[in-house]
Amino acid sequence: MTSPLLSIKQLDVTFQQGEKSTDAVKAVSLDVQNGETVALIGESGSGKSVTALSVLQLLPYPTAQHSQNSSIRFDKLELINASEKTLRNIRGNRISMIFQEPMTSLNPLHTVEKQISEVLFLHEGLNKEQARNRVIELLELVKIHNPSERLESYPHQLSGGQRQRVMIAMALANKPDLLIADEPTTAVDVTVQAQLLELLQSLQKKLGMAILLITHDLRVVSKMASRVYVMKQGQIVESGTVDDTFSSPKHEYTRMLIDSKPSGHPDPIEAAATEIVQVKNLRVWFPIKRGFFRKTVGHIKAVDELTFSIKAGETLGLVGESGSGKSSLGMACLRLIDSNGEITISSQRIDHLNQRTLKPYRRDVQIVFQDPFGSLSPRMTIGQIISEGLVLHGIAQTPSMLDQIIEKALEEVGLSAEMKNRYPHEFSGGQRQRISIARAIALKPKFIVLDEPTSALDLSIQAQIIKLLRDLQKKYAISYLFISHDLNVVKALSHRVMVMKDGQIVEEGQVDQIFDKPTHEYTKTLLAASVELATK
Repeated sequence: MTSPLLSIKQLDVTFQQGEKSTDAVKAVSLDVQNGETVALIGESGSGKSVTALSVLQLLPYPTAQHSQNSSIRFDKLELINASEKTLRNIRGNRISMIFQEPMTSLNPLHTVEKQISEVLFLHEGLNKEQARNRVIELLELVKIHNPSERLESYPHQLSGGQRQRVMIAMALANKPDLLIADEPTTAVDVTVQAQLLELLQSLQKKLGMAILLITHDLRVVSKMASRVYVMKQGQIVESGTVDDTFSSPKHEYTRMLIDSKPSGHPDPIEAAATEIVQVKNLRVWFPIKRGFFRKTVGHIKAVDELTFSIKAGETLGLVGESGSGKSSLGMACLRLIDSNGEITISSQRIDHLNQRTLKPYRRDVQIVFQDPFGSLSPRMTIGQIISEGLVLHGIAQTPSMLDQIIEKALEEVGLSAEMKNRYPHEFSGGQRQRISIARAIALKPKFIVLDEPTSALDLSIQAQIIKLLRDLQKKYAISYLFISHDLNVVKALSHRVMVMKDGQIVEEGQVDQIFDKPTHEYTKTLLAASVELATK
């Protein structure tokens, strides 16, 4: 066998904070051959992303330290302790990376065109016109609709799935030899996920590109990778071909990962349950402005005249492709963005209230965002983040009572009480999402918008969180608007489902009806894509 393109040998990563040291990665060894796709799987916090960041030397040195035995060789070039000039030539050129959380990886002050063009200017020396044409071509490749109209968009104007596609376009701009894909399809729906995986495979064949795929989605591994490494608590516990590892796992941890998936159903809602949420003729239109005077020339109809209701203790699942308007609908229900139409929570119209008069009702409505890192203040401890709403609404009367509520909320989502003194950057993506859920449930609200709350979590934790949400719903009769592209999770948590496309509801019904006997062609396409991904 020829020398591997990437060879990691005995990699150790220790984080040093004062006198405290934490071993995040211990004696990890793995190889990636030219043109090969290798998967690195494991639960959140297992050390997968730390290993990937080590390859490009992007860890916070000298806080992060490697042992003397650690080696990372790319095309026979040692990267540990390589010069900045050497690393600049490799980063984004020969090795590119797709990060797990696109919102925090994209510059909020720069347009899509500027961010992708920057890579082309730096490594290929294109002029402005050439770069613009190449950016449009890349956006078309990753299935961004009307790419020329998206050039002037900023990250906050894109859906989570669209932001991830922009990240993939940036990573592929210079046709790298090695692509490190850290959860590349976490934020996208099943149809786009299938398209992106096929796109990566076709580009891999065309460019001879190697891929190091980091994911918790075993369906993606089955479709994409030839070999797999299984990681637990910073160590590789099993490796081999995908077929052998998944059909005959040797390690107990690998078997647990394979067997983990959301299942079950929520308890039936009470026959006499009242309607907690009532929405009538809801409309969210974003103006399209052009010209020197920024004249409105049209509208993007993110949500177009929607009417629905949710009862106490009921979960209404909302599914659809990225950009269909799901998140805009959820944000409008909580008055976090401007909208037209009637919004009633617990018999109280809130659509006409200003921020001052709306404040007393904020306790009853909460949201868990898709991007946990972007929604948690990096300057606040976890305890301070959870306590903010509690203090604002006067729920805790004493410091000791406040601590008790914080600790209980953390324990309910599977985190230990002592974590309250740590900061968001000290947690994995999955742990940060659990913190977001803890912040929401601490207030015991009547209605929670769950915007992709499990997309960043591995399968075993997904199952735990779904069970937790069902238990909390049963105990407190909380109503959920559950937004997700993972149909398995939707089926496990929802009572009813709405299917959304281009700002409108194309089908609505009970879970069994939608999943077993869909009537709309779009719904059938979503279900078919999910089945196709699961069987490949």
